[in-house]
Amino acid sequence: MSTGKSIYFFARGQTDGRADMKNLLGGKGANLAEMTNLDIPVPPGFTITTEVCTAFYANGRRWPEGLDEEIRRNMARLEQVTGRRFGDPEKPLLVSVRSGARVSMPGMMDTILNLGLNDRTVQGLARQADERFAYDSYRRFVQMYGNVVLHVSSEEYEKLIEEVKERKGVELDTQLTAADWKELVGRFKALIQQRTGQPFPEEPEEQLFGAINAVFDSWNNPRAIRYREINKIPGDWGTAVNVQTMVFGNLGETSGTGVAFTRDPSTGKNVFYGEYLMNAQGEDVVAGIRTPQPIRTLQEAQPQAYQQLEEIRQKLEAHYRDMMDIEFTIQDGELFMLQCRSGKRTALAAVTIAVDMVKEGLIDKETAIRRVDPEQVEQLLHPMVDPGQELEVLTKGLPASPGAAVGRIVLTADDAEDWADRGERVVLVRTETSPEDIGGMNVAEGILTARGGMTSHAAVVARGMGKCCVAGAGEVRVDTTARQISVNGRVLKEGDWITLNGTTGEVYPGQAKLVEPELSGAFGELMAWADELRTLGVRTNADTPHDAEVARRFGAEGIGLCRTEHMFFGENRIVAVREMILADDEESRRKALAKLLPYQRDDFYGILKVMEGLPVTIRLLDPPLHEFLPHEEEAVDEVARETGKSPAEVRAKVESLKEFNPMLGHRGCRLGVTYPEIYEMQVQAIFEAATRLAKEGLSIHPEVMIPLVGTPEELSFLRERVEKVAREVMEKAGVQVPYKVGTMIEVPRAALVADRIAEGAEFFSFGTNDLTQMTFGFSRDDAGVFLEDYRKKGILRSDPFQTLDQEGVGQLVQMGLERGRKTRPDLKVGICGEHGGDPASVKFCHRTGLDYVSCSPYRVPVARLAAAQARVEERGTPRGDVCRALEPGGRGRDPPPGRHRRGHRGPRRAPAAGPEPHRPLPLPPGEDAVVLGQLRGAVLPLLRVRGRGGRLSLSYDAGRHRLPRGGAAPRPPGGRARGRPGPLGRRPAPGRGAGPPGGAERPGPPLLPGPTGRTGRKPGPRLPGATGHGLGGGGALRPGVCPGRRRVAAHARGATLVQAE
Repeated sequence: MSTGKSIYFFARGQTDGRADMKNLLGGKGANLAEMTNLDIPVPPGFTITTEVCTAFYANGRRWPEGLDEEIRRNMARLEQVTGRRFGDPEKPLLVSVRSGARVSMPGMMDTILNLGLNDRTVQGLARQADERFAYDSYRRFVQMYGNVVLHVSSEEYEKLIEEVKERKGVELDTQLTAADWKELVGRFKALIQQRTGQPFPEEPEEQLFGAINAVFDSWNNPRAIRYREINKIPGDWGTAVNVQTMVFGNLGETSGTGVAFTRDPSTGKNVFYGEYLMNAQGEDVVAGIRTPQPIRTLQEAQPQAYQQLEEIRQKLEAHYRDMMDIEFTIQDGELFMLQCRSGKRTALAAVTIAVDMVKEGLIDKETAIRRVDPEQVEQLLHPMVDPGQELEVLTKGLPASPGAAVGRIVLTADDAEDWADRGERVVLVRTETSPEDIGGMNVAEGILTARGGMTSHAAVVARGMGKCCVAGAGEVRVDTTARQISVNGRVLKEGDWITLNGTTGEVYPGQAKLVEPELSGAFGELMAWADELRTLGVRTNADTPHDAEVARRFGAEGIGLCRTEHMFFGENRIVAVREMILADDEESRRKALAKLLPYQRDDFYGILKVMEGLPVTIRLLDPPLHEFLPHEEEAVDEVARETGKSPAEVRAKVESLKEFNPMLGHRGCRLGVTYPEIYEMQVQAIFEAATRLAKEGLSIHPEVMIPLVGTPEELSFLRERVEKVAREVMEKAGVQVPYKVGTMIEVPRAALVADRIAEGAEFFSFGTNDLTQMTFGFSRDDAGVFLEDYRKKGILRSDPFQTLDQEGVGQLVQMGLERGRKTRPDLKVGICGEHGGDPASVKFCHRTGLDYVSCSPYRVPVARLAAAQARVEERGTPRGDVCRALEPGGRGRDPPPGRHRRGHRGPRRAPAAGPEPHRPLPLPPGEDAVVLGQLRGAVLPLLRVRGRGGRLSLSYDAGRHRLPRGGAAPRPPGGRARGRPGPLGRRPAPGRGAGPPGGAERPGPPLLPGPTGRTGRKPGPRLPGATGHGLGGGGALRPGVCPGRRRVAAHARGATLVQAE
């Protein structure tokens, strides 16, 4: 393992870890160490690293050599610190064993409390406290261990508890006596012996090793896998294991346990928010079995502990500069912190907290932008319950996660998934949720629980997913056998409609009316900051004036894709479309098209008017004609009646239009070439609408887009006809409208010959849906059958139709961009596939140098924020954050000595003359690294080197820095200045130098000396794991001046990448 250390200890004055070691220690372990360093009361313990977990799986579920001895050594340290001994019958040391991934996965992995208890040590615990507490703790341990490690269902233990309560005539666990718990311990052990054939382990070390194994195993339990899939968490990260001294919240009425957030995780308000239970252990609060008390009442029950907790709240938030989720236990009035982590929050809370913390001076605007997940933003845009309507309130619970949900009642997670697969909207109603319900919660519109509080499993997971949730609605009775719920005698069946109001906690029968939310306040401020930063434009895909209006309200800067075929399906239009398709000659087709013309003109008029002053890209007809004709016999007869044709003629036409592979068939520009009159009608409609609006005094900017072009000749043929019709319409109207003609790049051949296609195109729009389909050879409509298996088996990291494949499809995009701009420097380039609203794809588009992305209206704010984040990432790591690039695969250590943290722009002073000391910096494919160097006395900013599948892009930012005087550096191979945009971002339009402001463009010297101290002579050692672009036969890194305002591209030929000391 790379660290050479498997275990990190934490205790006051002897803590090994810290907060920035999350990749190694997991979030829980890193933060336990950090709180200990902050002198916050934390029970001592140790963390087994995530590297041990990955080694465990790599070794066939066997521990790395020597781990058992290292665990024993750290248990001995724990004994020394606590004054207790593991397995001692008089003063036993008891521990908890918990998981801890690098990101929070609430409830998905396993926990075991009170480990170390057996028939001997329980007596020692009883002598220190009381017998009832000791045997309650013992039965909890046997129950947890039996379930998690020995795989005996928890329901079987609960059934035994219910039997004893029924026999004793009591309702609550707290009413059972020491003798009752003692009896249940024996019955639990007998159950385990019966189910497993083995006795319950009495030896504490055997218990500990079994628990550690079980936590490692829980990384790949079904619910953890499902959670990772939903949240796009890599499966190879592994989990850490935290072994920590037990403190007890169930010692009596002066003890308790709770979960709290330093701010409200639902609204983001700066109020202390949380819940607690007295005389309980930690799992009791989040399990939802008992409804806890709000944190404010702790001030009366335990004023000293509450005051200390309030101080810790302030201390943690000031230190982490984030809203934190904390877990605590009070043992006989003494407070202990068991965990802190960045709190899960709703989209509303994420935005509110980020903006408020900027105003409070805790973070800057760039950090605020980075803090909000773009995917979350969409949740703020969806409807909420209309407050103006009168609604019957069925019941009321706790508003655990805001928003609104309307759906049919389902009572199990499996049913939720089944109903959702059929296209039904569902609300999952449960007595309480458990981690096993994760799949059903993911597909549900909302979640309603009868038990549990604001920090229950349902509430925490729903907030993380952005789902509406009402928890703790105590009047609800769930009957899974009868498939119904009842509220005060009123019965609702499975499948009945129900509405949840996550803002008020109210539940309504039926389908309530929903309204659009207001997009102002903190959300408006955050988006304004994003717009100040981003350089990538954001347009929308819209086919109706309503869609265009919504998108413009959400900040769209134009329309990047208006699909004209969607307009053809209107009630009165489809008949004319079918007449056109069934026509036998051009004259008949033109007659049918003449009927469509006014409809198309009105459509374009409405859309262009809404987007006044902004560009509107209108794609001419794309899908194959057979999509407009029916295939069922009954529908064929109806079409025959509508069009005056015989059923036989309609059937013959349908048959003649059938294609074996219609997505590669007679569609797009091929229709325009075969039937030019179709495109002519559409262009006429566009310009008749545009000239009418121009006469009304509006500024209109139509862009006509030819789809599916694969050859320059196709574009040339159709462009001539577009220009001819546009000219005729504008001459007739007596008004000129500025317009552009361009094409979609969605056929791989088009990217390869983009330099020639650009001769006839004023803009490119990458249709990444079809480009992905044709590049992979996947049918988008059929790939779902196997793509899920590909993801599960690690063949594909994500669905390429959702997140752009940067290594393959992305290379075609980059190639098309470069070749197109080589011919036409002012070429405007964007993408208009589904990828335009995917944050990872948006960031790729920024880095590649596109002008804009286009996405659905509700994704526009997502793309705006993602574009701003791309710009922030390009500008370097913000102040206060650790250097992420220097640790392969993730985040996590301070900059090397000699480099200041702010901006990571290299050494503060120029080094002495002569070659700089250097060391190889290996770059595995798929990882990022940095090279920091010197540019003849001027500080060189960050040079990023990005490897993907053995290919490298290299770039550094020369903006704001004076280039050296005198002596031009050797040009890159090929004899001319050239460059490849790297991950630092966009290459601006050619023709603008990277030299000093106001000065001449001046190339710089070699970045670092080559292996021989010279440049361009002798090959250096090969870069491990990298071949292909940027590597070849000799020389060191050379900076070549790249066309553009700020970029200088570095070219490597056979160089070892080095980092200056």
